[in-house]
Amino acid sequence: MTEAEQIKIIDMRRKGMGYKVIAAKLDVSRDTVRKFCKNNNLAGYADAAKLNHDDMIADGSICPNCGKAIEQPKRGRPKRFCSDKCRLDWWNDNFSSHNFGTETVCAGCGRKFTSSQSANRKYCSHECYIKSRFGGKQNDRTR
Repeated sequence: MTEAEQIKIIDMRRKGMGYKVIAAKLDVSRDTVRKFCKNNNLAGYADAAKLNHDDMIADGSICPNCGKAIEQPKRGRPKRFCSDKCRLDWWNDNFSSHNFGTETVCAGCGRKFTSSQSANRKYCSHECYIKSRFGGKQNDRTR
């Protein structure tokens, strides 16, 4: 079974689909799907597996991106993802669903930008600030 098929099985199982439906859509046997789900904590009735899976993500025992088990450190902050690759993949897929700042128009160049640092920010970059304030001339102190 390819990694792409495994990801599809995890996604379909999270949506509450049963083994037969998943097997038919991916053209693999039902037992193959069932064995994969059992090994990745997605076994049982589809609705129960979905709730169980959501609970496991919430308590940090499995990765929200790939569904692999996460071994939590004994001390320090608990891990949310199994690896940096999963963390980056998850954020790239879910970035638009989060509100990370306010969209503003730059006072220097007129282009739209999102400011996550401050709601009062007027310029998209330091260069636009220098051009607007000093007419594009930089001295030694502003470099």
